[in-house]
Amino acid sequence: MTGEQRSGLSLQLQQAGPIPLAAKLDCAAGEILALVGPSGSGKSSILRCIAGLLRPQSGSVRCNGEIWLDTVNGVDLPPRRRRVGMVFQNYALFPHMSAVENVMSAMTDVPPEQRLDQARVLLRRVHLDGLEDRRPALLSGGQQQRVAVARALARDPMALLLDEPFSAVDQVTRRKLHRELADLRRQWHMPVILVTHDLNEAAMLADRLCILHRGATLQSGPPQEVKSRPRNALVARLVDLQNVFEGVVREQRESPPLTLIEWPAGRLEVRRQPEFAAGTRVHWVVPPDNIILHRRDRPSRGERENPVAGVVAECLTLGEQISAVMHVAGRADLRLHLTMPAHVARRNRIGEGEPICVSLLAEGIHLMPWQPQTPKDAGAEEPAGI
Repeated sequence: MTGEQRSGLSLQLQQAGPIPLAAKLDCAAGEILALVGPSGSGKSSILRCIAGLLRPQSGSVRCNGEIWLDTVNGVDLPPRRRRVGMVFQNYALFPHMSAVENVMSAMTDVPPEQRLDQARVLLRRVHLDGLEDRRPALLSGGQQQRVAVARALARDPMALLLDEPFSAVDQVTRRKLHRELADLRRQWHMPVILVTHDLNEAAMLADRLCILHRGATLQSGPPQEVKSRPRNALVARLVDLQNVFEGVVREQRESPPLTLIEWPAGRLEVRRQPEFAAGTRVHWVVPPDNIILHRRDRPSRGERENPVAGVVAECLTLGEQISAVMHVAGRADLRLHLTMPAHVARRNRIGEGEPICVSLLAEGIHLMPWQPQTPKDAGAEEPAGI
């Protein structure tokens, strides 16, 4: 296993159907890029295009300076010539082979007399020493996943592709595997592309998120940037930001630097975003951690910032957290979602039907270009209108 320095992977894919693709992305060596999107958004299809298991109608795939696919010039390397390590959702281990034999099966470019020793080394790296001779049926889900990773690495790949690799294991095992993936990335300096439905998992493991919808790349960037500064309302909903509303820009102020917007519940001061001129219709979003509950017993100065009053319409206990929905100004179409520790909710007598007041922090309010909801967005909650 060489572990030589590698440059990265880039691709551009176009396809009208049966699975539409309009994806463009890149992943540097040593970076984990998470592909996130609803079912049918093309995540697994992109991995298959990289591995050579699916040929798009047009596009290109390049890795470490090699051209794997270039439909314009007729280049389409078969899977065996693409140095890709891939871990499938169901692991796809050979049931009649032991762990070490499964790993050896991928070593087509290694001299036969060296395969056993190298396979054992890889199994030690994924903490399976002592279990080399067990068949998959005698291994736990987490152990099978480790064998699948070792087999993927056995090809000395230029890129590692992970298709929902943690979905079949319990939470405790999943956390252990997360740590092991973080350790492996330090040992193997290669691009890693992770497909997952779990947004929290993606944000925790990945250096960057790529948000996909119907095969198209909507936004790519560091997890915190994508979650706090979504490009549009659709991205906001896809990263599970529930507080998406509509408004109109009324004024741009330079001192203090603020943008004033109006929405059905009144006027708000938001972080200055001068790219939106006065009179512009916008979507805007406020993440839950930028919503401050007003204390009933001791109001604070910070509660003067964009105060919003309403009534608690829903209140759900989730362990030590309370998830609540307030109808702003008593309007059922203005639903503001917030979370708080259970002890805070008890102290402030938060319950269904109770009046409530919160502040929306100006720094956390993010403006986005207004876009009408299209049939492609079906199922997403429509933001409250003006």
